[in-house]
Amino acid sequence: MTKKPSHAHPASIEELTPLEARAEHARLHQEIAAHDRRYYQDDAPTVSDADYDALRLRYEALERAFPEFATAESLTKKVGARPSEKFAKVKHAVPMLSLGNVFSDEEVLEFVARVRRFLKLAEDESLRVTAEPKIDGLSCSLRYERGRLLLAATRGDGYEGEDVTANIKTIGEIPEKLHGVVPEILEVRGEVYMAHEDFAALNERQKTAGKPLFANPRNAAAGSLRQLDSRITAQRPLHFFAYAWGEVSELPAKTQMGVLDAFKRYGLRINPLTKIYATVEEMMTHYRAIEAQRATLGYDIDGVVYKVNDIALQERLGFVSRAPRWAVAHKFPAERATTILRDIEIQVGRTGALTPVARLEPVTVGGVVVSNASLHNEDEIARKDIRIGDTVVVQRAGDVIPQIVEVVKDKRPQGVKPYEFPHVCPRCGSAALREIDEKTGETDVVRRCTGSLVCPAQAVERLKHFASRNAMDIEGLGDKQIEYFYDEGMIKTASDIFTLPEREAQMSPRLAEREGYGETSVRNLFAAIEARRKIPVNRFIYALGVRHVGETNARRLARHFGDFESLRETARAAAPGGEARARIDSIDGVGPVVAEALHDFFAEPHNERELDALLKQIALEPMPAVASASPVAGKTVVFTGALERLTRDEAKAQAERFGAHVAGSVSKKTDLVVAGPGAGSKLKKAAELGIEVITEDEWFARTGQG
Repeated sequence: MTKKPSHAHPASIEELTPLEARAEHARLHQEIAAHDRRYYQDDAPTVSDADYDALRLRYEALERAFPEFATAESLTKKVGARPSEKFAKVKHAVPMLSLGNVFSDEEVLEFVARVRRFLKLAEDESLRVTAEPKIDGLSCSLRYERGRLLLAATRGDGYEGEDVTANIKTIGEIPEKLHGVVPEILEVRGEVYMAHEDFAALNERQKTAGKPLFANPRNAAAGSLRQLDSRITAQRPLHFFAYAWGEVSELPAKTQMGVLDAFKRYGLRINPLTKIYATVEEMMTHYRAIEAQRATLGYDIDGVVYKVNDIALQERLGFVSRAPRWAVAHKFPAERATTILRDIEIQVGRTGALTPVARLEPVTVGGVVVSNASLHNEDEIARKDIRIGDTVVVQRAGDVIPQIVEVVKDKRPQGVKPYEFPHVCPRCGSAALREIDEKTGETDVVRRCTGSLVCPAQAVERLKHFASRNAMDIEGLGDKQIEYFYDEGMIKTASDIFTLPEREAQMSPRLAEREGYGETSVRNLFAAIEARRKIPVNRFIYALGVRHVGETNARRLARHFGDFESLRETARAAAPGGEARARIDSIDGVGPVVAEALHDFFAEPHNERELDALLKQIALEPMPAVASASPVAGKTVVFTGALERLTRDEAKAQAERFGAHVAGSVSKKTDLVVAGPGAGSKLKKAAELGIEVITEDEWFARTGQG
């Protein structure tokens, strides 16, 4: 790799060359991954909902235009955050996934058109869609067995949440026993929220008691539901709307609206503004009517959710990444305000990326006081000509930090100079450069510190990532603690975390004698470290911080290789053109960028030594099995040839719904090949390897679909 600065900034996707598109795709991957970490792990987001959604939409548009860029790191796959250790954990029998977002009438038209194309509906065939307000609260799942509430859990990371049963039972609107004849097992999903009037009264009580005020109703609802003492929750006025379901022994209806009507009969609250429509025009009219009522509803909403009404069609449509194909959230426009940019601070991440953050004169936007904003990268600063001292328009949606939309040029003070992005690292003084890929000739939009082995910022950020919630999840070892331990020389590498309890006994002063610590806090920290000496292999892979390997790719790698040593040996040997590289490339969704990153990481002797030290301290457990009793659950399946009963997208969605992993090519790791007419080289390869081959009809029979 050679390096030089660049200010290239491609515009519309239609105008991009493949090389420009690949560069932007890589930039978006890095940027969104950083935002995910700040929001889900650090509880310190630096970008608005609207800006974050726009980044995701741009990324998806690039992948539609250039399908060869799509990898398992598709940035629509992450859901929520790891549950807290303070609560018992609950594994969701059916994952609680998220929704895709749209922001315009045109995008709603495309959503409906995409659904119709997927289902191959004729022009005269009706497609009915429900439309309901999108409540801005905390998602929750209620498990009823024989009509009685047995368990309530938060969304968590979508696969595992927190047990909040005792707190949920304090909400009067949630019945502990359902009315009438109900399914044997019924998981009701919905939103816990706080009304505006109740929020104002709660903050008034907080103020009188000298306690911190809540920023907004959603934070108040989340904080109230996640109290360790349910008596505190009982004092908080919480409400609940039911809108979906998880595991159910038998659905009470064949349509989305029919199930909601059944919920209402059972004694659950559903939103009265939920309607059914048959045309996009009707959906748009409803959206605008809801938006007009937004200020008078008495609770926060941030859009309207559209869902295909027919449940059989929902099942055919299935899911893509983290979201269902049969539903989408139509978000309301973001809120804006004007303030002054006081400074630009450069933060250094674990990969050496220099990220600019705007420090603003505090301003209230949509009822929330904000003082920071995302500036993305130096190209964005140059393109918008953002200067310290400028009056800027900031935008937010939801309850996170905003973005700078534009500069009010006619209010610019005299003598304000253009901002010069630093070319040296502010933490270690090493050169900060923008890499040029010798193969593509493209310049990275991110400027990176070159002092990876001497830069304290990178070392600290890597440690923060390793200990973070979605990685090793070490309670009590947050950002401030990592910084302190690093500065004091107690923790310099990840393996140092696990030797800290033993080494601490020889320290002077002892940790319990230092400011901010005591016997109890030290005991709790060491217990948390001890609890993480056994960890699922997928979370360990993610914790290593390999570039381009996020949670989704970590799960895919763990499922494919089964154990860490197999991954390690293969990645170490995965030089370009070799059999090991081909094996990684064959994993569905894992492309050459990830394969190269894995090889670079595991072939580095410094990393190998640290891995050896780590693995002496911890034991890796298999990744939890897919929660499914399907006969194909956990198996690797390849579809080949012309399928007659399913489209290829439907086949993949169906296999994933049954807990199978879909691969794009046949290898020794393949368990099953489903072959249609015209199957060629993949069928031949399966025969050579002795892999079971079945027809499409046999696939339906095996998965219990007749």
